[in-house]
Amino acid sequence: MIFTPRLLASFRVPANAPRVPDFPQTADTPAVQRWPHRRLVVIRRDDELLAYDLDRLLAGDDAPAARFPAPWPRGAGGRDAVSPTLDLAVFSGQHALHAVDAAGRLRWRVRHSCWASSCLSIHDSYTEYAGSDGHRHPDRGSCWISADGSTVWAHVRTPLPGDVEPEYDEEWLVLDAVDGRILGRASTGTAAAGSHHIPHPEPGQMGLSVGEGQDGAPLRWGRWDGTRLTVTRIGDDDRCLVDVSPGGRRFLTIAHSGRQPAIHRLPDGAVTHEVAAHHRLPPHPEAPSGAEDEHFWGYECGFVDEGRVIASTRRRYGHPRHWLIDTARGEVLGQVEYPMPVSEDPMALGDGTWLTSGEKDRFGLLLWTL
Repeated sequence: MIFTPRLLASFRVPANAPRVPDFPQTADTPAVQRWPHRRLVVIRRDDELLAYDLDRLLAGDDAPAARFPAPWPRGAGGRDAVSPTLDLAVFSGQHALHAVDAAGRLRWRVRHSCWASSCLSIHDSYTEYAGSDGHRHPDRGSCWISADGSTVWAHVRTPLPGDVEPEYDEEWLVLDAVDGRILGRASTGTAAAGSHHIPHPEPGQMGLSVGEGQDGAPLRWGRWDGTRLTVTRIGDDDRCLVDVSPGGRRFLTIAHSGRQPAIHRLPDGAVTHEVAAHHRLPPHPEAPSGAEDEHFWGYECGFVDEGRVIASTRRRYGHPRHWLIDTARGEVLGQVEYPMPVSEDPMALGDGTWLTSGEKDRFGLLLWTL
């Protein structure tokens, strides 16, 4: 079946971003951070983090809803987070978590062991190691701020300053967003090259996906009851967590090999459906005659709504294609065919809509619905 989506809106972020090849070298591709009551488009530039409220963008206001000065250059840290209340940004760095308020002032910081693989130090500032060869390509952690803005979840390398019995490990921290106090901590049992958080609609739950390069992709599920942090291992360290459904009853993963999405149920994380691409999708129209028809699923996908997922496949040749998947049966419903060229990966918003960027303009965003 073919689905032709309807274009609801188009806009650029930043609105004044020059259409020149070197601009992407100074800013990351726009990313979506969403909670049940807020959807932000976030861009990390070399010297700041910009947050755009999607509803304001749709109303024609293309000014950043908040901007936060960065404590270290883009690429020198992990994945950063903005509060849904837009009053705080937390930067995940090589040596510390750095929380900045809406006025650009440092609210708090928490130092941790350095993410550089050859370094065992606990640094006091970025300037201690800036430009050194051993810190150019570090492993990376990540952070996220809960749906109610009260807690920060962070994946860091330990020990932390003041640990009585220092032990080299990776831990998941839950911190008070107001003052940075560590409320709970637990080992993740991982060896990260990088990580990212996927939020649950409930503030007391969070997903953590850890990339270990070719060694695997551990998935951890965290629950914070206000007193204790409980971390559950899900699967066999071979699935990347990519999204949680808007109702919080399911989550979506992609196999570490990129070959198979799966729908999981909550609270136990069990797989309810696996979605195989082989022998189910029609051949790519640009495929050479007789070529092996092997599909790979993109890691950027998500829930259009509680009942449908949008995902992309790609091959060695031809433009990536987008597909709708039924979450109740795990079946591919059909292909999404756009009236214009779009980017490789969709950014699902959970409310029946999703974003793509233009084919040649990563900062030009298009909002679609069925």
